[in-house]
Amino acid sequence: MSDRPGDAYRPVPLPDFEELPHHEMRANATAFYDDMRRRHTVRDFSSRAVPRDIIETCILAAGTAPNGANHQPWHFCVIGDPVIKSKIRLAAEQEERAFYEGRAGEEWLKALAPLGTDPEKPFLEEAPWLICIFGERKSRSADGVMRKNYYVPESVSIATGILVTALHRAGLATLTHTPNPMGFLNEICGREPQDKCYILMVVGYPKEGATIPEHAMRKKPLQEIASFL
Repeated sequence: MSDRPGDAYRPVPLPDFEELPHHEMRANATAFYDDMRRRHTVRDFSSRAVPRDIIETCILAAGTAPNGANHQPWHFCVIGDPVIKSKIRLAAEQEERAFYEGRAGEEWLKALAPLGTDPEKPFLEEAPWLICIFGERKSRSADGVMRKNYYVPESVSIATGILVTALHRAGLATLTHTPNPMGFLNEICGREPQDKCYILMVVGYPKEGATIPEHAMRKKPLQEIASFL
């Protein structure tokens, strides 16, 4: 037991870990990689309904992410109401027009050109679900105490990655949309001004005939994304 003031450190045996033989580890790693290679960012969404309980389970998976001091400094605001989605599209497109008309700068727009993006965001109304992913600088932790949070961007980023993966494994398509700035989402979602929206995630089924940019299929090889020392 730690003798530091205010500590409540109580170790428990590691639960759930199961060691696997190397051949099974390799098979699992390869199967997961093959599955994730089939994940693609989509901008053409169907309006087909997706049951809410599937979204809930995927968010619970995201909530298992490692995070600073186990304060779990995230909030997932899930939106299915057509009226609210329409408000979000209107506000997002206003910011996007400013972005494409000069705020972005020539270099950024040149980088985006192969992706074929523009200020029009019909998917914000067409997809059945939007998930606004907020980071909380201060929040009530699992034990009910209001605390300052730590490593908020890192924690929220890891949780977002798990959420994307969970939604993909559930058979859904996603888009990690980032209109800039995103302060309008605080007001629409009723979040505190100090909370920060990092991602506006679009979730649903791909529209029939959906396409993706050929540019998005190009992935760096292992030797360019990893170093082994």
